[in-house]
Amino acid sequence: MAPRDPALDPRVVRTHDDVLRAALDVLLEEGPHAVTHQRVADAAGYSKATVYTHWRTRHDLLRDAFTRLAQAPHHTPTGDLRADLVAELTAFRTAMEEHRLHRALAALVDLTPTVPGLAEVRDVVVTEGEQVLRGLLEPVFEGAEREAAVRMLAGGVLYGALLHGRLPDDDAIAASVDAVLRSRREP
Repeated sequence: MAPRDPALDPRVVRTHDDVLRAALDVLLEEGPHAVTHQRVADAAGYSKATVYTHWRTRHDLLRDAFTRLAQAPHHTPTGDLRADLVAELTAFRTAMEEHRLHRALAALVDLTPTVPGLAEVRDVVVTEGEQVLRGLLEPVFEGAEREAAVRMLAGGVLYGALLHGRLPDDDAIAASVDAVLRSRREP
């Protein structure tokens, strides 16, 4: 059952939202081992039976909770390539600051080998997460160069959060964009 199926009763949609938000909170605060039906029900303010009604297994609960990561906000392109790239990376950084996205992504990568169906969720999260960058870079880079540019730009933000314990500031984001744009091959 999809968490945001418009045909669902609004109460069911609210329950799904509450439970999946609580599942991510438990995951980020207490670790993956803590994501149980009972713990998530307690955190969400619902009964364990309600959680079991919508998610038969812990893996189903984890899979749907991680699916919410694909809903991270993006910048709406304006047509100014440099400004749009900076704004999209800034939106990525903001999602990490406000929603601990980097911690959720690290948990997703860690759990993917052991939770059935999570590789597909990871692929959707990555595709959705990179869609704006890819769209912005498509007119100026092709093939492997575009792939490298997407990875360098998004990776710079994620690398700072995961390996340095701090997100890049505005100057670092702008410098990354400038470095990638300088690497363009002119026809």
